[in-house]
Amino acid sequence: MRATDVLTVAAEGGVIGDGRTGANLALGVGLLGMAIGWLALARVAGRISTGSARIGAMSAMAAGLVGTALAALHLATSSGGPGTGNGMVGAVAALPLGLTAMAIGRRALTRSRSRSRSTELSAEHAVHERGSGSVS
Repeated sequence: MRATDVLTVAAEGGVIGDGRTGANLALGVGLLGMAIGWLALARVAGRISTGSARIGAMSAMAAGLVGTALAALHLATSSGGPGTGNGMVGAVAALPLGLTAMAIGRRALTRSRSRSRSTELSAEHAVHERGSGSVS
């Protein structure tokens, strides 16, 4: 089964459940992406010392992208309107969640890059000072 087929089945609610399953899946993936993004930001700030902030940031961006794609696919394939029980409102709510997860992940990735550059520059500066200070 191709990935597009899997996303289409998930957005339509799949074999199990009603039309809201795809919207709930998109909401869950978007919320998961936001949580991973906030944890990545905490890692960059030094409040959490386990794990890699870069991997967390990229995971948050990927989860946000999948959540946004699922929500958009659900909106495109569902019939009826809001209040019909097809999950339209949930899919509309999932769109900004996925986009927010991508933005938080991008922010964490940018901060981790700038933090690693500043760490490299300060280490290079310290080596340079030791090297020039030892010559008499």
